[in-house]
Amino acid sequence: MSKYQKAKPDDRSDNVEKLQATVHNTLENIEAAEETLAFSSPEEKAKIQAKNNRRKEAVEGLREEIKDEAAHREQ
Repeated sequence: MSKYQKAKPDDRSDNVEKLQATVHNTLENIEAAEETLAFSSPEEKAKIQAKNNRRKEAVEGLREEIKDEAAHREQ
């Protein structure tokens, strides 16, 4: 047996579900962060809003990836 392990085959069978779970969790994090805005200092509010903007951009990218994975699954 070789001292090098062979790469595992690419298993994309559950990528759509994993990506959807990630989107769901990220949206929950956005909501939770927005709830804390009322109790935050102006400095903290700016940080939270910036982070939520990054999260929203990530969600957009994840949704595109879900479309790609779903299309790949149909092939």
